[in-house]
Amino acid sequence: MVTLVRACRVDELAPGQAHVVEGENPIAVFNAGGTLFAIDDTCSHARFSLAEGDIEGETVECVMHTSRFCLRTGRALNPPATRPVRTYAVVVEDGDIYVETD
Repeated sequence: MVTLVRACRVDELAPGQAHVVEGENPIAVFNAGGTLFAIDDTCSHARFSLAEGDIEGETVECVMHTSRFCLRTGRALNPPATRPVRTYAVVVEDGDIYVETD
């Protein structure tokens, strides 16, 4: 069963920004040039928040060790990270951003 978890309002997440949905498994929602993406907030290499990273195009760079992740697929693009992070579908409804979880 799919569950929608509210992240924030669309107007609260400007291009180039990220928002963390807190919980047992934090999820980062990114506005990459007007396109919204959601991935696990924790870097797969070292437990560090990806929401604090630098967004460039459809990638985010972990500021701890400079590994980059594809926001669309979750794939680790360079070492030291080698494992992907999970991605989530994003839904916008009535000006609110939701993340689909299961």
